[in-house]
Amino acid sequence: MLLTRHLTDNGVRWASNGMFLTPFFSISAFLGVSRENGIRLIEVHLTDRPAVGSLLAPIDDSQEVWASGVTYLRSREARKEESESADIYQKVYDADRPELFFKACGWRVVGHGGAIRVRRDSAWNVPEPEMTLVVNSQREIIGYCTGNDVSSRSIEGENPLYLPQAKIFNGCCALGPAIKLVYPEEIRDMPIHMGIMRGGSSVFKGKTRTSKINRPLESLIEFLFLETDFPNGVFLMTGTGIVPPEGFSLSVGDRVVITIGELNMENVVTSDH
Repeated sequence: MLLTRHLTDNGVRWASNGMFLTPFFSISAFLGVSRENGIRLIEVHLTDRPAVGSLLAPIDDSQEVWASGVTYLRSREARKEESESADIYQKVYDADRPELFFKACGWRVVGHGGAIRVRRDSAWNVPEPEMTLVVNSQREIIGYCTGNDVSSRSIEGENPLYLPQAKIFNGCCALGPAIKLVYPEEIRDMPIHMGIMRGGSSVFKGKTRTSKINRPLESLIEFLFLETDFPNGVFLMTGTGIVPPEGFSLSVGDRVVITIGELNMENVVTSDH
């Protein structure tokens, strides 16, 4: 089942498998209950009207996006290359406690076809394709969507304490094009592909698999919920295993295409604030 969020002439509407849900359905209510009750909620709100309107990020304004760091070996190596404090990344890669950080509130997230940005005060900026878990208030993995954790490697590399500035800014987070409802075992070994186009030509391609994440997905969720409640559910990015080389940085006009499993998301880099 796919859940999508649309902008219509009458406001924002959610849809299930291409059919509108009633205007009273919200993803926050859906993620505020158990999986079983959430499915019932969709059934109650399902209409016979085909969904129309442009796609929006599949998240409510009141929800949060969090992110995991250094969960792939490639990410660990890239973070060590950019930083003068390389040993801390080795330590967190091997530690029981994962790196977790706040990425964006729902209203700041852009969707499929939306514009992402790079910081003006950063010289080295990259997209980070990440399977993003959709987790309900009961700590159950309900589904996933494609995520882009746009990051400033130059700012983070200067000092790890600058991580919030490297990660949180206008246009820093994209989710889409839908929420694919799944069970955890269905997403443990999915392909991830990323391509970057510039002026009609390919300037970067990379691929990995979710099976290369070095931690159980449930462990990431356990630590995220350890001392923090998410009554409306939460979106958790699971780290990136695709990192462009050191000489590459995003430019205005670049088109980033990320495919995770069967979900494909495209975004263009803009200079608009």
